[in-house]
Amino acid sequence: MMAATAYRVILEPDEDSLRAIIPAFPHIFTFGTDRAHALAMAKEAIELEIEVARERGLPIPEPDADIPMLVERVEPAA
Repeated sequence: MMAATAYRVILEPDEDSLRAIIPAFPHIFTFGTDRAHALAMAKEAIELEIEVARERGLPIPEPDADIPMLVERVEPAA
């Protein structure tokens, strides 16, 4: 049985949708109408990228969903 492969997905509000950012695949840019839709779109995009990479013999990014992540807000001086 293959080990599960998981990638971190960051969801950011963008007008009336959610932008899904996938750090392991920085060129992927996708959206969803809500959390579930954005995650489904991200999953589909990741699967497509992996399929294309395998077809072309390109490396597949290492899974990163288990790496701790800190999110901070930084407010620069005006």
